[in-house]
This record gives sequence, C-alpha cells and structure tokens, in this order.
Amino acid sequence: MENAPTQASSLASGLQISEEVEQRFNLVKSVGEQCTHDDELRDLLAKKAAPVCYDGFEPSGRMHIAQGLMKIMSVNKLTSAGCRVKIWIADWFAYMNNKLGGDLKKIRVVGEYFKEIFQAAGMNCENVEFLWSSEEINARGDEYWPLVMDIACRNSLAKIKRCMPIMGHSETEELSAAHILYVCMQCADTLFLEADICQLGMDQETVNLLARDYCDDIKRGNKPVILSHHMLRGLQQGQTKMTKSDPSSAIFMEDEEAEVNVKIKKAYCPPGIVEGNPCVEYVRYIILPWFNEFTVERDEKYGGTKTYKSFKDIVTDYESNVLHPKDLKDALSKALNKILQPVRDHFKTNSRAKNLLKQVKGYKITRTALSKEMEALSVNTPNPASSAAGLQLSEEVENKYNIVRSIGEECIQEDELKNLLAKKPTPICYDGFEPSGRMHIAQGVMKVTNVNKLTTAGCQVKIWIADWFAQLNNKLGGDLERIKVVGEYFKEIWQAGGMNTDKVSFLWASDEINGRGGKYWPLVMDIARRNNLRRILRCGQIMGRSETEVLSAAQILYPCMQCADIFLLEADICQLGMDQRKVNMLAREYCDDIKRKNKPIILSHHMLPGLQQGQEKMSKSNPSSAIFMEDEEADVNEKISKAYCPARIVEGNPCLEYVKYLVLPRFNEFTVGTDGGNKTFESFEDIAAEYESGALAPEDLKKALVKALNIMLQPVRDHFKTNERAKNLLEQVKAFRVTR
Repeated sequence: MENAPTQASSLASGLQISEEVEQRFNLVKSVGEQCTHDDELRDLLAKKAAPVCYDGFEPSGRMHIAQGLMKIMSVNKLTSAGCRVKIWIADWFAYMNNKLGGDLKKIRVVGEYFKEIFQAAGMNCENVEFLWSSEEINARGDEYWPLVMDIACRNSLAKIKRCMPIMGHSETEELSAAHILYVCMQCADTLFLEADICQLGMDQETVNLLARDYCDDIKRGNKPVILSHHMLRGLQQGQTKMTKSDPSSAIFMEDEEAEVNVKIKKAYCPPGIVEGNPCVEYVRYIILPWFNEFTVERDEKYGGTKTYKSFKDIVTDYESNVLHPKDLKDALSKALNKILQPVRDHFKTNSRAKNLLKQVKGYKITRTALSKEMEALSVNTPNPASSAAGLQLSEEVENKYNIVRSIGEECIQEDELKNLLAKKPTPICYDGFEPSGRMHIAQGVMKVTNVNKLTTAGCQVKIWIADWFAQLNNKLGGDLERIKVVGEYFKEIWQAGGMNTDKVSFLWASDEINGRGGKYWPLVMDIARRNNLRRILRCGQIMGRSETEVLSAAQILYPCMQCADIFLLEADICQLGMDQRKVNMLAREYCDDIKRKNKPIILSHHMLPGLQQGQEKMSKSNPSSAIFMEDEEADVNEKISKAYCPARIVEGNPCLEYVKYLVLPRFNEFTVGTDGGNKTFESFEDIAAEYESGALAPEDLKKALVKALNIMLQPVRDHFKTNERAKNLLEQVKAFRVTR
C-alpha cells in the first residue's frame, strides 16, 4: 500500500487492503468532518462486509435541512459502502431533555414525521432500520440497564457533565438529574446496538469518545469508530448551528419555495468572506455533495452562467469578488428548492404525511424549565385534605396505629397514618437493604422487631433486596454474584432470628425491575427530569456519601431509582432508617409535583450508633464498632465489655441505646442483676433515671445487655452451625472483603 497508516493498527499486521475496500473507506470517511481513527476504519471495512453504523435523533419539532439533507446523504453513502444503518429514534431522550414539554405522544408524532421526510427526500432505506429507543430498551432491558449502570459507576460526575453539549447545554448551567442519566444512556446505546461506527454530529463527539473510554475500561477490544459530521450554521451572523426555536435561523424540509427564497435572501452572506458564511457552507455541505456541481446563472455582463465542480473554485471566485453574494444566493435558493420539492409534494398529496405535518406545526417548541426546585427537606405541614381530624378511630385501629407508630423515631404525617390504617386493612409497607457484607444487629434484630410489629398490625411488608443498588454503590467491588450471596445470607438470618414471614415478600430489585422495566424506567426518568442536580446530590447520605465527595454518575442515578422503588412497589408506608429520610421526602415531593394525592407515609427508625465513642452508626468495615448476628457468645461479651459506656451519662451511650432500641422492644422488659439482687425495668425512662443517678452501674448494665443480646442471637448461631446452606453462605460472606 502506498498510503500506509501512520498509527499502529491491525493493518500493520500485513493485512492487504483491496482497491474495493479503499473505495469504501473513502466513501465512508467523506461523511465525517473528523474520524477516530482512520486506521481502525480501514481495518473494519477490510474485515467486515456489512458493519453496523449507529445514527440517531431526538424527535423535537420540525426538521431543518441540517437534520434532513445531511443525514440522507450520509446514510446513502454508508449504505452504498455496505453498511447497515440503525437510526435510533430517541423518544425517551427527548422526554428526558424536556422536548415538547416531555409529552411522549407528541414526541412520537414528530418521530413518525421525521421518517416520512427521510423517505420522501430520497433516503435509501434498504439497509436502514428505524428503531424507537423506548421499544428497543423495553424489549431488552435486562441487557441495557445493567450497561447504563456500569457506565454510571465507572465515570465521575464531573466527566459526565463535560458531555452536556450533546443536549445543547453547558456544564455550568442548572442541570437536572436526567441530564446525567441521558449521557450514560447515550453512551450505552452505542454498545447496545452493537455499533461498529458512530455517525453523529461534532456536538456529540464527547459522548462517543466516552463510549471508547468505556471500552478501554472494560478491556473490550472492538471500539466503535467515531465519524463526526459537520454542524451546519444558522442563517444569521454568529449562529453556530440551526435552531428550531428561531425559524429565521433555519430552512425546514417542507418550507415553501417562497419561504426558502426569503430566508436565503435575508441570510448573512458578507461579500468576499468565506469563513463563517452560512450560504457558502450550504453550497459546500449540501449542494455540491447532492448534485456534484453548483451552477450559478447570471447575465453575461456579470460573468455569465458558470458551473462549479469543486468547492475550491467557488472559494477562489467568492474571495476575489468574481462571485457576488446575490448570485450565490439565487443559485443556492434554486438548488435547495429543487431538492426540497419532492418533500413538499409528498406532504401535500399523502394524507398521513399531511396530518403529521399539521400536528407538528401546531406544537410549540419548548424545553421546559425544571418544574420546581423542591428545596425544602423539612417535614411538610399537615394536609387538611388528608387529616384524620374528625375521623373516628376504632379501638382496633388505634391499637394498630400505636404498634406501627412505635417503629419510627419520626413519622410523616401521623394523621395520614391514622387515616390509612382506618381505610385500608392491609397497607403495603416498603423496607429494604443493600446486601453488602455481614449483618450487624441494627440490620438484624431491629428489622425483625419492626417487621413483626408491622405484620401484627396487618401490614403487608415488601423487603427490597437492593442488589443493583449495592452494585451502583460499588459494594463488594460491584460484584453482583457476591451481592446475591449476601442477600441470601440476610434472608437466612432474619428467618432464623424470628421474623414472621407470613405477610413478607422478599423481592430482588434486579428481578422486579427487569420484569416491570416498562413501568419502572419511565418513572425513574420522570423523577430525574423533575429534580435539579443539587436536590439529588443532597440525597447522597442515603448511600453513606457526603455532597462534597468525588462522586460517580451512579450517585445521581441511585436516589432517582430508590424514589421510583416506592411507586413501583405501590407502597403506602416507607419504613427505613433516618439516613434514608431525604430520598423518602423526595418521593412525597414528587407526588406534589405530579398532583398525586396518596403520598407514602414516611416512618423513619432510629440509627443505632457504633460501640465506640463518637461512632454515629455501626460500620461493617470496622468490626469493633458492630455486633454481628452470628457472633459467638464470647465475641459479644468482649465487644460489649470494651464498648463506650460512661457512668451516669445517657446521651451518646451506645449500651443504653441498645437496651432502648433492641432489648426492650423484643422482651418488653430488661432485667439487671446487682449486689442487691435482680431488678426488672419495663420502661426506658426508669432505666435512664437509675443510670443517671448512679444507682445502675455501667458494669451491671453491660452484663445484663450481654445476656439479653446472646439470648436473641443464639437461634441464629444454632442455625448457622446446623444448616448446611446457611453454613456455606456464612463462609462465603466472611471471605468477602467489605469494599467500596
């Protein structure tokens, strides 16, 4: 070969490139203003007779010639070179980007209108597939969404924000959470569609390169070749691209001949200047590629009719003022009208096309602002409409209310809870956990106690085994197989620890979401598009993160998904820890935003502190801070003996907290042995008073606490020693390193 690649590629292996392949390469390469990388493209065309090319668009209003004519020419060149073109009709993406107010029905109409235009204007559709993103993703959600989540996990929020130009945004403007999800999804599209070539505009280059980076990260050999086409300028000075919101900047594919003439006549076209001149650009990128020539008709006294075969000759004449702007414009108008006439004819004679165009012209081109910022995280004031004031509660309902209410350190709102229990015999309660290592007593004993109270009060409890969430949060290194082992181990413990599972469903997040993805993911997207990034970032605490940490894109996706879980499970009550309060409040605010009356009641339980001074909660990564559900009796004794337990001080004393939140709720009493004999307490207030007065010594409190804890944990120990499945699960879990 005369023109050997300058960069190392598989071509260097000695693969001979035929004349046919070189011709195909030149044809495909001509589509792009930039190609990453030429050598990879040659290699691809030499090895694959029908490579897959990915192109796409957001259906968002009338089609201008940059979207229409340039795409038609690009697609026809690609199919002529043997490519199979998949055109991604990005309806869900237009929805997330709030195009047409996020109205999916309107977005669908616009997508159909686009297809009509492509076919009427001369697109060769023989090797072209039009694929609706919503349909394809729903059909293969089990492949698509894990890919999106993995991309989100592997990329920092800062890196994803640098891709904002793909949606016409900058990374410094106010963004919604949907903008982050959008980038991760578009990156996934390339791999999901098994694309060999990405043929999109220069404004999409950052996300296409993100897909190549992702391939490097997962050690995927076949990276997509990026072919980025030129972005046509708007008609007015300084407009770097056409915009639908300003009709004077664009020529639309069904514009009448007179409209085209007027728009070109008013277009910016400075004499003698080529750079930044939209009229000259249209000749270069539309007319010459379409007709292979450009004919200027004029009087003999102005130089006569001249046909140009190359853009270089046009530039020479224009810069030397041999070619006048008026003559250029007249010839450009004539050529454009010739190209557009078949489209006009189609939309006048075809009733379906005519109806589509009428609808599309009636749509206002919008990108709506974020609905409301929903900044307030405080408890909402009572809603008079849902108040239980005046509602007569039976003794049975009052008892049920007292049982359910006793679970939460905080309840939002108590009136709503009373109302719910009075009207619904079996309310649905949502609880959940991330499988992420050994289970400590806060997750074990407290959950068993709370679930048993809820089922006693008639609730149906859905326990969400958040395997995908653990993966998003990079628990156990994001290894889903290990996460599933831990989930099974948790179930074993709860059942061995005395959980009444008659009215309990254990639901794996991955299974439920895959099974009902058509309902779930639009809900996630809607939550994401209605909330700004700052609001979602403040939910980072639910994952044990702070807003100031270096976050991955997954930390934005996670709260939107957890909020959606509540609605997917049709939960009446959310029973989670105080650390999950912000995302539960997000769910209530979402109900306000979509005018949904039945908001989930938030029942937030206390967070048990770690055993050492200043530890706000138990941590699996620090075994000395936690008692695990299968700890041996000697382990429990040693950990409690070393626990922080200052004499006469109740506040911040973990041993007293364990009595209050674990022992008393389980046994309804707490017996302490002292030199003066045994003393049994039935209320925490009495225990606190005795302890503050010095009558109850730390060593006596600890001995009684150890005894009570070991009584609770003994059935779990026995189960994990005698049950082979449980024993095997525990061995695996203990071997897993707790990582984030």
